[in-house]
Amino acid sequence: MTQIIEKTTQSKPANATHWSRSTMAREAGISESSVGRIWRSHGLKPHRVTSFKVSNDPLFADKLEAIVGLYLNPPEHALVLSVDEKSQIQALDRTQPGLPMKKGRGATMTHDYKRNGTTTLFAALNVASGEVYGLCQQKHRHQEWLRFLRMIDQAVPAGKEIYLICDNYSTHKHERVQRWLEKHKRFHVRFTPTSASWLNMVERFFRDITQNRIRRGAFQDLEQLIMAIGEYIDGHNQNPKPFIWTAKTTDILEKVTRARVVLNK
Repeated sequence: MTQIIEKTTQSKPANATHWSRSTMAREAGISESSVGRIWRSHGLKPHRVTSFKVSNDPLFADKLEAIVGLYLNPPEHALVLSVDEKSQIQALDRTQPGLPMKKGRGATMTHDYKRNGTTTLFAALNVASGEVYGLCQQKHRHQEWLRFLRMIDQAVPAGKEIYLICDNYSTHKHERVQRWLEKHKRFHVRFTPTSASWLNMVERFFRDITQNRIRRGAFQDLEQLIMAIGEYIDGHNQNPKPFIWTAKTTDILEKVTRARVVLNK
């Protein structure tokens, strides 16, 4: 949980790498293989590009301290839930059956697929226990968000305060949502800074369910996908393990400050 800036790594097309290698070889008057050896010796990988986004939220420090405070020192008699939706999960079915993994060979699947619909997973991660509340819905409007909040309200025992950590998606701030929250006083919402989804721990669960269940699955219809998601959450909740937040607020602020200085040069 020490990532400070949202990052993704992508690979350029192979011909882009070849073009840059050949250009450098021509300009330096050496062979392409020599360029490749020099890159490898210095750990250079021009075919990989890392993207980033530094939050410009003017209230970044205040929001950061409020959320990390909930992670490290949650209030008594309260439940801290990291909540978000994973939208447009596709029920993909492969055009041909693949082969299972065996000794000396990995599992196989076709590169092409058939689309059989999409669903949105609303999930709330109990920061203390690692347990997940999940609900699949067809859309991700404020109506579906309210339905999810009502489910949480029914699932959490009366007498417990509920702190929600979520991003700035307009659905979460809709006026009907605000009116509902005003009537349900035990709900307290803490919004992450803009461009700082890494601060929301439920994203770790979304990564896990994508890698472990969704990405390699084959679903003949939407119902199969929804059942697979539900079974994964049930299995996860049988032996839940919380994600441990380790990054200090001061360290995060220092890194973000350094990043802003470099960007503004």
